[in-house]
Amino acid sequence: MKYFAVFFFLLFSAVSFAQDAEPTTPQRVSGYIINDDSKQPLPNVNIINTNKVRGAKSDAKGYFEIDVQPNDTIHFSLLGFQSLRIRVTNDWIKNKVTRIQLTEKAIALEEVIIAPFNLTGYLEIDSKLIPTKENYRYSISGLTQGYEAGEYSPNAFGKVLGSIFNPADMLYNFFGKNSRELKKLKDMKKDDTIRNLLETKYDRETIAVLLGISKDEIPEIMHRCNYSDAFIQTANDLQILDAISGCYEQYKVLKRN
Repeated sequence: MKYFAVFFFLLFSAVSFAQDAEPTTPQRVSGYIINDDSKQPLPNVNIINTNKVRGAKSDAKGYFEIDVQPNDTIHFSLLGFQSLRIRVTNDWIKNKVTRIQLTEKAIALEEVIIAPFNLTGYLEIDSKLIPTKENYRYSISGLTQGYEAGEYSPNAFGKVLGSIFNPADMLYNFFGKNSRELKKLKDMKKDDTIRNLLETKYDRETIAVLLGISKDEIPEIMHRCNYSDAFIQTANDLQILDAISGCYEQYKVLKRN
């Protein structure tokens, strides 16, 4: 009886450990997204599971499905509407379907002032009046177009190298504190829904959410990686994501050495 009790205890402990160690199986939840004011369905809403780096879109009826685990964060965004983040609860997983309401933004148009160049009509003179900036041009793997990356490419190497030995440097803090999110970069680019979304966005909101930073930090990160103002201002979110990914890979290589 004594040996049986010991055997039963060990067996129970092993089963309990196996249950604790077993990862939670992803489950699929769904919902309908509507306009908070008109109660009409909202199609083409961008939906991202920021924990699993998986994306989806709502259909013409506002319906969507996405794989989740408990406590995952789902980010909803649509042009002209306030973005929304929702934590996945056990109730949602149990009920499978929920209703999400997005609120329209109150957008005030700002005054735009156009400052024309004072051209003389003489080509030789006017060509010198138009501001130009020579930037190093490079290509990103997987994309067909080239992009600007600052006046001198070696500076990027120097800045990234310098950040490794300077704990106060912005890149050192960013890459150190956000290493977990930065490791998701490859997964972000593998998901077609997220790639297609980032290719059409220029507001940096989705990148900020995926990397767990504020939108204001992104231009500073790009400057520290020696990307030009022209690239930072005109690149879409996918190009920005690729640029940060390239800078991070360079940082890891230098740090190992």
